Amino acid sequence: MQQKTKTTVLVADDHMIVRRGIVSLLSLNTEIEVIGEAVNGRSAVEQTVALEPDVVIMDISMPELNGLEATRQIKSRIPRTKVLILSAYDNPDFVVEVLQCGANGYLLKNTSPEDLYAAVRAVQSGHAFFSPAISKIILDGFLQKKQTDVLLPSEPVDSKPYRGLLTPREREILQLIAEGKTHLQISNTLHISVRTVDTHRNNIMKKLDLHDAAALVTYAIKQGIVILPP
Repeated sequence: MQQKTKTTVLVADDHMIVRRGIVSLLSLNTEIEVIGEAVNGRSAVEQTVALEPDVVIMDISMPELNGLEATRQIKSRIPRTKVLILSAYDNPDFVVEVLQCGANGYLLKNTSPEDLYAAVRAVQSGHAFFSPAISKIILDGFLQKKQTDVLLPSEPVDSKPYRGLLTPREREILQLIAEGKTHLQISNTLHISVRTVDTHRNNIMKKLDLHDAAALVTYAIKQGIVILPP
């Protein structure tokens, strides 16, 4: 009888103790094999491209490239890989972003090991999986949107205007600027020239009608591009 193939998983979380805890839990399940760990969203994308895991378990709040932007890049470049968001945040805005970036599931970090295993199996099989609290947010949001569509059909529903205004590269650079990176550091991280970074920064400020670095940082925090620790 042919042995069942294990589900390969990559774990992305910038907090070592949390990441190692998730890896330890997953290692207790004989049907799962952890093949990589990432300390930020950029590393998660690079390792996913290199290793092509079945599932990436992704935190939202990470340096250099947040989990949402990393998920967008992974789903664009390696669409067969499933992404399972594992986060402490149950903010409805984040839930909307998770769905729109193409993630296959969303678990809160207070979930049980059994639910974590079930979520990995579900998304690997092509199904969605959400913590009960997240499912309620999705249902409430759906019902509210249906009601809004009836009462105010012409009202825009996009609560994240930067998403449609900025390119993926501009969103990356906005996060790095908000994290306090210099233009030289950004150019080294993204392998582009300092002049190109400056051009992107000017374009971002023009598109968002912002006029200094402080305004960019404030905007990034308000929009959830950079998430402050609780």
